[in-house]
Amino acid sequence: MTKPDFTVHRERLLALRGRLQGDMIQMADAALSKDHSDAISVPTDTAELGTGNSDQELTLSLMGSEKNALDQIDGALKRIEDGSYGECEDCGVRIPEPRLEALPYAALCVQCASRREDGHGRWAGSPS
Repeated sequence: MTKPDFTVHRERLLALRGRLQGDMIQMADAALSKDHSDAISVPTDTAELGTGNSDQELTLSLMGSEKNALDQIDGALKRIEDGSYGECEDCGVRIPEPRLEALPYAALCVQCASRREDGHGRWAGSPS
């Protein structure tokens, strides 16, 4: 049996990874430049301080989400290399092409992903 050609998926994953890495660099740069400017002009009221803390928490949360997406993309690229891309990590069925087009780093079929989200399967962050 011939190995499926996932060239298009690989290219999409690489492009998505590059975009996310660029976004993370921009967020980190913005956070660092904001931290530097905050050192120069210390907030004078608690509302201004709270806004700064909220902005920082949001940036950290976004960076964490993007790091998680990058990890999933890297996992998908490894699955392409080892030939397991497109197979559900839980049940082994073929992940439908429309799902891979919508979510190219999908490691689970819809049913298994739903079970994990509902708490009836393994926790979504658990190793395979």
